[in-house]
Amino acid sequence: MTNRTNKTIPRPAATSVGGSRLLRLILHQPRAVVAAAVLFTVIAGVLAVGAVEHLKVGGYDVGHSESIRGRELLAEKFPNSNPNLVVLVDKPGGRVDDPDVSAAGKSLTRRFALAAGVILVGSYWDTPAAELRAEDGRAGLILLRVLGNDDQMAKRVEQLHDSLGVTGGVRVRFGGLLQANNDMDAQAKADLATSETVVIPLTLGLLLLVFGTVVAAGVPLLIGIFAIVGTLAVLRVLSMLTDVSVFSVNLATALGLGLAVDYSLLFVSRYRDERRRRPDIAAALAATMRSAGRTILFSAATVAVALSCLLVFDQYLLRSFAYAGVAVVCVTVLGATVVVPALLVLLGDRIEKWPLPGRRIRTGHAVGRWGRLAAVVMRYPVSTAMPVIMFLLVLGAPLLHVRFGLADERVLPAQAESRQVADQLREQFPATSDGSLSVVARRWESSREANDDLADYAQRLSGLPGVRRVDSAAGSYAHGAPIAPMGAAGTRFQYAGATWLSVLTDAEPYSARGADLARAVRAVPVPAGRKVLVTGQSAQLVDVTAAVADRVPLAFALIALSSLFLLFLLTGSIVLPLQALVLNLLTLVSMFGAMVWVFQDGHLQTLLGFTPSTQSVVFPILVFCITFGLSMDYEVFVLARITEQHNAGMALGAAVIQGVSHSARVISAAAAVLCVSFLGLLTSKVSFIQFMGLGAGLAVLLDAYLVRPVLVPAFIGLTGRWTWWAPAPLRALHRRYGLSESGRP
Repeated sequence: MTNRTNKTIPRPAATSVGGSRLLRLILHQPRAVVAAAVLFTVIAGVLAVGAVEHLKVGGYDVGHSESIRGRELLAEKFPNSNPNLVVLVDKPGGRVDDPDVSAAGKSLTRRFALAAGVILVGSYWDTPAAELRAEDGRAGLILLRVLGNDDQMAKRVEQLHDSLGVTGGVRVRFGGLLQANNDMDAQAKADLATSETVVIPLTLGLLLLVFGTVVAAGVPLLIGIFAIVGTLAVLRVLSMLTDVSVFSVNLATALGLGLAVDYSLLFVSRYRDERRRRPDIAAALAATMRSAGRTILFSAATVAVALSCLLVFDQYLLRSFAYAGVAVVCVTVLGATVVVPALLVLLGDRIEKWPLPGRRIRTGHAVGRWGRLAAVVMRYPVSTAMPVIMFLLVLGAPLLHVRFGLADERVLPAQAESRQVADQLREQFPATSDGSLSVVARRWESSREANDDLADYAQRLSGLPGVRRVDSAAGSYAHGAPIAPMGAAGTRFQYAGATWLSVLTDAEPYSARGADLARAVRAVPVPAGRKVLVTGQSAQLVDVTAAVADRVPLAFALIALSSLFLLFLLTGSIVLPLQALVLNLLTLVSMFGAMVWVFQDGHLQTLLGFTPSTQSVVFPILVFCITFGLSMDYEVFVLARITEQHNAGMALGAAVIQGVSHSARVISAAAAVLCVSFLGLLTSKVSFIQFMGLGAGLAVLLDAYLVRPVLVPAFIGLTGRWTWWAPAPLRALHRRYGLSESGRP
């Protein structure tokens, strides 16, 4: 039947997805629905243009933490104490005191000193301090403090970078926090274009193989574009109201395309099956919306709930991924349950048009290889499950030696400007190490007694293991002893009753050693009546780690309880939701172990082009929520089919075989496409984006090809008739409020 028969299609009974009004609208006004979708896409596209330009880099910090309050106090009282932009001047083959290098350094120093919104903290060509000269004498530093909010600072650094070039072979390279942020922002935009260039053609090719016809393959791709553009528009609107991370766009594109394929594949596959059993489009579409439509809603709810739990964290980086994730799920569901049905009505039997040569479209009635595998697993649950469980545990073993930190400039490729400057600072300028901590006090007068207290405090700080030197208004100290009076230079450490101390260390700031040192500095007793704030990158790591650790139990509890509740509504069992939770955790342990092996231990670094480092304390939380939601997504696909067959009166073993046979075909195909979408993030030059892509992609593969087809049937085979057990009060609750794929409670 073609869409010319739409006017005579009888109105079906009310469905579970949006009610009969939505179905009648789709059946009788499909062109209007599609036109509305096109209009939405156009409007969203207008909003989405330039959306990335309004998003931010960063978002790790915790508001009102000690490190943030200390940094703000330093910026207020001692703006020249905390440079956020480093300018490295050198000449290949030359020395820092060569006439042309010296002339360039002096010229740059004058121009920076006159630049608006910039404070000159120090320059080798202004006050030739040894700390500002490379140990090999081949480079010098200019340290700057750029003022303003995040956007203003980023723009000022970009303007300085573009306008202050020099000639004669002298190189001027920017580094420090602000340049690293600008480099990450630029890299994220370039990576997004590269990723989509790779992912979209590969996705289209896989869709052609999965659907078997050109027309059917085009439907999920259109929904993917609909979801991505819609989500970018949502992020643009949110950026006007709150801080949104630029890296949330990577999730929006990968997840949007992946879920569009997931849900469209499920809907179109079920529609094809129903179309072969039912006389017309209306009846087939109504049945599909009652079954696949309900499954999509449940599946989307599990993904959205998992991602929305990121909102419990204080860092806007994590909250941004919640915004992007929930937005992309909502827009994708709208496309899959409204736009896809309208397209199917318009296409009619043309959904099977232009089949691939030699491609046979499966009917979906026969038990395929997944069903045969499920039959073997049900017969031998222990012997088939144990090898899979052992493999997953071995894969997760590296998690036992995980080390956490925060992302620094080493997440960028080696050719990035800020990365090159940072590497040279580590090698040639140890005295200006970013590992330095700052101790600041708002009230510390300059009386003799106060100076004695300050000297005693600085001396005790200098005696801590790992501290190279402590500079203060009372002098410089090392290894628990004074090494030099500060003299006139000490005035830069004291102003208007406030004072600060510089604690120099060789420890990498975002490392366990740096964090331990920050804790040790905070633990040193402060003279009576004094209050200090310890800030710096190592202190930031301590505060971020503590904040994340405080919220992780709440986030995990919310994810677990909400997922258990949703799966109970779907199945009426408390055993199956608990099984799903255990299997998801097993998948996640194996995935994170593999990520430690790759990104921390350094395997595959040559292939992927990253620098091994500690695991960011933030991004594993993000990947956990993404992969947990997607695992529950596939769990819903499987359990919905099994429960439907079981509720129809089929024996347990047969229900599992039929349910796995039907759902695994969809899951395996959808997982392949979703993996392409996530693994496309490996084209990124930012290592934590690679971490997110490889982690999510691997988790999807493990879940779709090992956990769902093997461990789920094995678990049900072991629990037998207890699979659908629930206490009597919960059974009554499910009879009243529970749902199933078939639409019957």
